[in-house]
This record gives sequence, C-alpha cells and structure tokens, in this order.
Amino acid sequence: MTEQEMRKRLALLKTEHRDMDAAIDALLASGSHDQLQIARLKKRKLNLRDQVSRMEDALLPDIIA
Repeated sequence: MTEQEMRKRLALLKTEHRDMDAAIDALLASGSHDQLQIARLKKRKLNLRDQVSRMEDALLPDIIA
C-alpha cells in the first residue's frame, strides 16, 4: 500500500470513527435501552481507534530523539 493510499484509508477510518461516535450519542440521546447495540457500537469504535493509531504509526517515521 502506498503512502497516499494509507493516508486516504486513514481519513476514511477517522470519518467512520466520528460517525460511530455520533451514532452512539444519538442512541443515548433517544433514550434507547438497547445496551447490546450500544456496546457493539462502542466496541467497533474502539477497534477503529486502534486501526487509526496503527495507521498513524506506520505513516510516521521512527525518529530517535
């Protein structure tokens, strides 16, 4: 995967993470008591955060300070 492709993928992951956050907030605001669905969304959001973190680490060069 080229650096440009990685940056595009990173942008998509960040967008999906923000969308997941909005979906969770909407469910909570609507008074939804579907805790299983909320838990699944939160788990997916954490997975996205981990993917974003790994992608950012791959894009940033290791610099010894």
